[in-house]
Amino acid sequence: MTMTQTSKIEKKNGMATRDAYGKALAELGAKNPKIIVIDGDLSKSTKTCFFGEKFPERFFNFGIGEANMIGAASGLAANGFIPVCSSFACFIMCKGYDQMRMAMAYSEMNVKVISSHGGISVGEDGVSQQSIEDFALAVSMPKFVVLNPADEFSTRALVFQSVDQHVGPVYMRTGRPAAPIIYDANQKFEMGKGIKLRDGKDVTIVATGLLVWEALVAHEQLKEKGISASVVDIHTLKPLDQDLIIREAKATGAVVTAEEHSNYGGLGSLVAETLTKHFPVPQEYVAVQDTYAESGKPAELLIKYGLTSKEIVQAAEKVTKRKRL
Repeated sequence: MTMTQTSKIEKKNGMATRDAYGKALAELGAKNPKIIVIDGDLSKSTKTCFFGEKFPERFFNFGIGEANMIGAASGLAANGFIPVCSSFACFIMCKGYDQMRMAMAYSEMNVKVISSHGGISVGEDGVSQQSIEDFALAVSMPKFVVLNPADEFSTRALVFQSVDQHVGPVYMRTGRPAAPIIYDANQKFEMGKGIKLRDGKDVTIVATGLLVWEALVAHEQLKEKGISASVVDIHTLKPLDQDLIIREAKATGAVVTAEEHSNYGGLGSLVAETLTKHFPVPQEYVAVQDTYAESGKPAELLIKYGLTSKEIVQAAEKVTKRKRL
């Protein structure tokens, strides 16, 4: 799918994706009485508080017990409920991984894990609450769907699809800062299908989450340099839209991936695996480079660790030169 293109790009911040998740979940609660929400004592931050206020009889606070939360949710799923678990991405994925592996993935339970505070844009909370390895862990588990929406509209659509329509384990990351609006209410989303936002012939920028906006900015900056870049939003890391990525690689002959995640095991690795198997082309990676971040303002951290349009432009320039060798 291709979004309507404009010659200029104007930034308009919407709500944080965690807020969009909380509002969508509360709306779903009125629609489906089988939905039960479990939180790790962070409901005001994860925004499951919206659901809890409306449906207190279906809302449970498990405290600082992420592993227990996942185990209980799997038991609820085995009895026909649709449990949704939330905490910070680093807590629920790192502390609940064993239970996700055995109780959710191996048993193929219909549990939804929707985390907040993903990436380093958590900001001042510091490294203990920043998650840069969650995608790598989530995609490694069989049967898991792994989602990373870019704005409030994609978040809402993917929450509805993953919770109310899809049967099986899901991991979704949401974020703390206000997210720039990319879509509108008319945009159609489908799990496992990426969205082509811009056309280009020299390089393809494949981005996810907060970096989708930076990719759109980079598209405009590259245009001024005479480089034509296509932009693709991969909101579903697993199952990855391999067909779209292969088509784009064939069309441009070079790829840049951009993500708020470690350069190991995330979108860049998944795209590289696809291209290596089907259509090898030069690829560059914009990601957190094998390090943990630190405490600081979100925008400053993104700049320091190279997660802005500047680095995407530099990667695009570098990879197009490699293509001509």
